[in-house]
Amino acid sequence: MMEEEELEFVEELEAVLQLTPEVQLAIEQVFPSQDPLDRADFNAVEYINTLFPTEQSLANIDEVVNKIRLKIRRLDDNIRTVVRGQTNVGQDGRQALEEAQKAIQQLFGKIKDIKDKAEKSEQMVKEITRDIKQLDHAKRHLTTSITTLNHLHMLAGGVDSLEAMTRRRQYGEVANLLQGVMNVLEHFHKYMGIPQIRQLSERVKAAQTELGQQILADFEEAFPSQGTKRPGGPSNVLRDACLVANILDPRIKQEIIKKFIKQHLSEYLVLFQENQDVAWLDKIDRRYAWIKRQLVDYEEKYGRMFPREWCMAERIAVEFCHVTRTELAKIMRTRAKEIEVKLLLFAIQRTTNFEGFLAKRFSGCTLTDGTLPKKPKAPDNPFHGIVSKCFEPHLYVYIESQDKNLGELIDRFVADFKAQGPPKPNTDEGGAVLPSCADLFVYYKKCMVQCSQLSTGEPMIALTTIFQKYLREYAWKILSGNLPKTTTSSGGLTISSLLKEKEGSEVAKFTLEELCLICSILSTAEYCLATTQQVISSSIQLLVQDLDAACDPALTAMSKMQWQNVEHVGDQSPYVTSVILHIKQNVPIIRDNLASTRKYFTQFCIKFANSFIPKFITHLFKCKPISMVGAEQLLLDTHSLKMVLLDLPSIGSQVVRKAPASYTKIVVKGMTRAEMILKVVMAPHEPLVVFVDNYIKLLTDCNTETFQKILDMKGLKRSEQSSMLELLRQRLPAPPSGAESSGSLSLMAPTPEQESSRIRKLEKLIKKRL
Repeated sequence: MMEEEELEFVEELEAVLQLTPEVQLAIEQVFPSQDPLDRADFNAVEYINTLFPTEQSLANIDEVVNKIRLKIRRLDDNIRTVVRGQTNVGQDGRQALEEAQKAIQQLFGKIKDIKDKAEKSEQMVKEITRDIKQLDHAKRHLTTSITTLNHLHMLAGGVDSLEAMTRRRQYGEVANLLQGVMNVLEHFHKYMGIPQIRQLSERVKAAQTELGQQILADFEEAFPSQGTKRPGGPSNVLRDACLVANILDPRIKQEIIKKFIKQHLSEYLVLFQENQDVAWLDKIDRRYAWIKRQLVDYEEKYGRMFPREWCMAERIAVEFCHVTRTELAKIMRTRAKEIEVKLLLFAIQRTTNFEGFLAKRFSGCTLTDGTLPKKPKAPDNPFHGIVSKCFEPHLYVYIESQDKNLGELIDRFVADFKAQGPPKPNTDEGGAVLPSCADLFVYYKKCMVQCSQLSTGEPMIALTTIFQKYLREYAWKILSGNLPKTTTSSGGLTISSLLKEKEGSEVAKFTLEELCLICSILSTAEYCLATTQQVISSSIQLLVQDLDAACDPALTAMSKMQWQNVEHVGDQSPYVTSVILHIKQNVPIIRDNLASTRKYFTQFCIKFANSFIPKFITHLFKCKPISMVGAEQLLLDTHSLKMVLLDLPSIGSQVVRKAPASYTKIVVKGMTRAEMILKVVMAPHEPLVVFVDNYIKLLTDCNTETFQKILDMKGLKRSEQSSMLELLRQRLPAPPSGAESSGSLSLMAPTPEQESSRIRKLEKLIKKRL
C-alpha cells in the first residue's frame, strides 16, 4: 500500500516538473550542467545501472547512498535559502515599489509646476512682444510721419524757391531744384485729396508752365525768327535754360530746337531763292559749301550751349536736307526743259557725295520713319536719298540719253564692221567673238551701276527695256545682218539653212573668210546668250531671296515656340499662316510679270523650294524639346506647308495648272523628309532596337548627326543618347565602296548650260580692245 502511494506521488511530482521544451532550453542556456540528474529526460533505472553495473559493485552501495543523501541535504539547504531569500525580496520589492510611487508623485508635481511656470513665461513673452510690436509700429509710423513732414517741408520750401528763381531767371539753380521738387512731389501722389498738397502740386505745374513760356521767350529774343536783329551769341543763361527744358514738357525742347534751326537756316532760304542764279543745278556745290560753313560756325559759337544728346548739328544738317530736297524739286519742275543729262548727273554726283559726307560725320540718330522719303538705304549710309530722291522724277532725261548713246554705239559698231571687215582666219582662242559684243556689255554694266545709284524703281525698269531694244538691234544689224548671202535666198541665211540641200542644186560654197565670219557670228550670239543668262539667273535669285527673307521671321517664331507645353492639336499655327500670306502676296505678282517667259517662273519656283525647304528643316531641328502633342501639331503644320508648296506655281490663279514634275519632285522629297523626322520624334524611344530600326527605315539618308538632333528634339539627356548612338552605328548598313555619305538633302536644281560663265572671255576681249 505504501509503495503504491509513493509511486503515485512520484508520478504527480514528475507531472508537475514536466516543463515545455522552450523553458527547458532556456534553463540549459542559463545553467549549463553535465550532471545526469539535471537532464530533462532523467531515467532513474538507467542512472542506478550506471552506478552499479555489476554484482560486485553492490559492495560499496552504502557509500553511494551516503553521497546521495549528502547531496539531498545540500539541495534542501539551498532550497530553504532560496525560499527565505525570496520571501525577503518580496518584502523589499513592495517597499521599493512604494518608494517609486512616491517619487513618481513628486515628479508629477514638479512637472506640473514647470508647466505652470512655462505658461506664465509664454504669457509674459506675448505681452512683451505685443509691446515691442506696438513700439515698432509706432516707430514706423513716426519715421513715416517725420519723412513725410520733411518732404512736405522740402516741397513747400522748394516751390517757394522755384518761383523766386524763375522770376530771377536763375536757370542753373532751377534745373537742379525742379528735378528734386518733382521727385518729392511723387511721394504725395496718393495725398492729392488734401487741399494743401493739391495746392502745392498746382503751384509746381504753374511754375513749369511759366518756365516753359519764359524760356521760349528768351530764345525768341536771342534768336528772332523774324526781323533784322542779329542772333545772339552763346549764353550761359540759355545753356542752363536748355537743362531746364530737358525736365519740362518735351514740347518745350522741340519748340526750342525748331526755332533755333529755323533761324539758323533763314539765310539759306534767302540766298538760294528760286529766282537766284546760285539756285540752279550747275551751282549746287554752293548749297553744300554753305551748310558745311554753317556747321563749323555752329560748333564754334553754339556747340556748348545745347546739351550733347540734343544732336543739334545733325538736326541742322537734316533739316537743311529736307529744305534742299523740297527747293530743288520745285525749281526742277519749273525749269524741267533746261535739265540736260550732264547737268543732271553732275548734280546727282555732288548730292550723293554730300550724303556720304553726312554719313561720315553723323550717326543718323535723329532720323525718323516720317522724315525721309521711302527709298532703300545703303547699309553704311542712313542719309542715302535724303536729298537725291528729288532727282528721280527727272531720270527720264538720263534714260533718253542712254537710248541715244546706245543707238550711236550700235551705229558705230556697224560702221566699224564695214570698215574693218570680217575677222581674220586662224584667230587665237576667244578671237571668234566680235569685240563689239564686249563693248556693248561693258557699257550695259556701266549704265546699270550708274542707274542703281540713282534709282532702283521705275527708271531701272525703263533702262532694262532700253537694253532689250538694243540687244535686238545688235542681233539684227551686227549678227544676222552680216551673215553671208547666197544666190538661192534673197535674205540672210539661218545657221540651219546652211546645212540643207535642195534636190537638183549644188551645195552652197563659202570662202574661208565667210566661214570664219559665220563661226564668229555664231560664237558672238552664244556669248550674248550666256551673258544675258547670267543676268536672268541673278534676277531669279533676287526674287527668291526676297520671298525667302519675308518668310524668315515666321520660321524664327516657329523655333522659339514652347512645343513641350502644347496641350492639344488645333488648326495650323500662326507661323504657317504668315508664310502662306507672304507666298500669296509675292508669287502671283512674279507669275503675272513672267507670263511671257514661263520657264523662268518655273526656275523661280524650283530655286525657292531648294532654298526654303532646307531652311525649314533647319528650324525644325531647333524646336526642342517637343512633347507628343507638340510633334503632332508640327506634323500638321508641315503637311499644310507641303500642300501650299505643291500648289505654289498656280497659287492665286484662276487658271489651275499642274505643277512641273521637276518642281513637284523636289517639294515631295524635301517635305516628306520633314514629316518623317517628326514621325521619328513621335515614336517611343523604348525598346531601343525598335526605335533605331524605325529611324533607319523612315529616313533613307539617316546618319548619326541627324539622329542626335532628333534625340535632342525628344528632350533626351546626353547620358541616354550615348547608348542609342552606339546602337545606331552598329545597325547602320555599311556604305557601298566609293559612295559618298551625305546627311543633308540634295535639293540642287539643274542649271542650264547657257549659265556657264563667260567672265574670263570678257576680260580677254576688253584687254584686247584696250
